[in-house]
Amino acid sequence: MSKVLAIFGAGSGLGTALARRFGKEDFRIALVARNADRLQTMVDELAADGIDATAFPADLSDPANAATVVQAIKDRYGRIDVVSYQPLPGGTAFVPASELDAERLSHWVNLFLLTPVAIAHSVLPEMTERGTGGFIVTGGFTAADPQPFISGIGPAMAGIRNFIYSLHGEVADAGVYAGVVTLSALIKHSEAYNAISPEQLAEITGGTTGMHVIDPADLAETYWRLFTDRNQTEYRFPAPAAH
Repeated sequence: MSKVLAIFGAGSGLGTALARRFGKEDFRIALVARNADRLQTMVDELAADGIDATAFPADLSDPANAATVVQAIKDRYGRIDVVSYQPLPGGTAFVPASELDAERLSHWVNLFLLTPVAIAHSVLPEMTERGTGGFIVTGGFTAADPQPFISGIGPAMAGIRNFIYSLHGEVADAGVYAGVVTLSALIKHSEAYNAISPEQLAEITGGTTGMHVIDPADLAETYWRLFTDRNQTEYRFPAPAAH
């Protein structure tokens, strides 16, 4: 039976690139996100490339949905071998820490911490029993490098980054890889990238301290390497400066 990659937060940038990269290795693909129409478009595009993909619409901001969608994927494909959790919605704004309140933070904690923990709880027993598997989470740079005035999603992403580091040390000997990808970059063709005008993009990426832009196919190749090499808990782009 061919293996299954479940992409939580599947979108037009990284999600599609991951589906194509793992599909090239004969993985079947489960696509999870809120927008059913967008998911079906992805399914059709992947089918044209000969990749078996199925849409599983779900709201990842509610951790209670995690076990349900995991079971739906297993009902369809029989198993989940690799999870990529990457809900990076466009338009997510930073908030100064002094203005952050519990109500706003709770939404991000659900989306970026509690839901992936719930998914891990659902998939890890079978992965460790089989002696193989992967669980990769994507986060932003503020999870690793907190800075003034750009809080909000950072505390939640820092929580899942902490969890992945602990998990990596616990499941590696069972043949399961756990890793985190921390990005300070715009992903080409992603929802966030497509929402930016050419003028805004030039402003964001201009200058010596401007935001980097990364090709999703290159990033997908990195995910494949992380999963197959299994010797790096965290990949950061760009790499942090040496001190």
